[in-house]
Amino acid sequence: MKVFTGNSNPALAKAICQAIDIPLGKSTVRPFPNGETFVKIDENVRGEDVYVIQSTSPPANQHLMEMFIMIDALRRASASRITAVLPFYGYARQDRKDQPRVPITAKLVANLIVAAGAHRVLTMDLHAQQIQGFFDIPVDHLYAAPVIFDYLKKVAIPNLVVVSPDLGGLKMAAAYAQQLGAELAIVAKRRTSPTETEAISVIGDIEGRNILLVDDLTETAGTLVNAAALLKSRGAGHIRACVSHALINDLGAERLRKSVIDELITTDTVVRPAIEGVRVTTLSVAGLLGEAIKRIHSNSSVTSLFEFKG
Repeated sequence: MKVFTGNSNPALAKAICQAIDIPLGKSTVRPFPNGETFVKIDENVRGEDVYVIQSTSPPANQHLMEMFIMIDALRRASASRITAVLPFYGYARQDRKDQPRVPITAKLVANLIVAAGAHRVLTMDLHAQQIQGFFDIPVDHLYAAPVIFDYLKKVAIPNLVVVSPDLGGLKMAAAYAQQLGAELAIVAKRRTSPTETEAISVIGDIEGRNILLVDDLTETAGTLVNAAALLKSRGAGHIRACVSHALINDLGAERLRKSVIDELITTDTVVRPAIEGVRVTTLSVAGLLGEAIKRIHSNSSVTSLFEFKG
């Protein structure tokens, strides 16, 4: 078994290798002066079971091309099996035709991963679970929930209500509420532009309660910030937000600084700069991904990684 990484999240790749006690594979991944990507695998991989760790975080297109070229290089170097490990699967929000004459880019990316030569995919917290069906190769879909639950149980938030900031995240919020023994509420929202949303109403009793907002990803933080403001205006107490993938850009950082959110809980699936003035708790999923890689390599069951005590 050998593990390689592109430039999207080398720190996570090193942590995964430390978790499973193997060295990170040697490779050269750098841009040419004209912007094209050069890849060279700097060690023998003939007959090896190879894992390529690459999140499609910004710049997403650059990191996707790095992954495609690495997979092609490994295939041409006679690796026996290549698994694309995407801690964050980009383009996942473009999973359907919701307007005339628009693409289904999540399916296109799936096709390109297979065309490059990947034999299977390992990913985490897809924005839409039906994306697994876009692949004709095996997909192992993990959840960051076990890592996040461990942290939340240690914090032991009293008088807790788990809130979904939109209808799409209701299933995830319900799972959190059940595991934490908390009540459930929903914020109804309306999207006005790609970067702007409007929170309209709250379904559930949140007055005087501590809030945990749960979502799979945030970038501009509009949904979370607007939901938090509405909840606060309805009498909520402390508000924490929990997201698996925090791709916070400058607009999102500015919104979080001005928001009523007391803490942002997230994971290290993507790299982001430190956000001054915002309390961010980053939990590592390296152990979880490392254990999944070990089990895939040994053809063992990955299902037990989804199971929780009780």
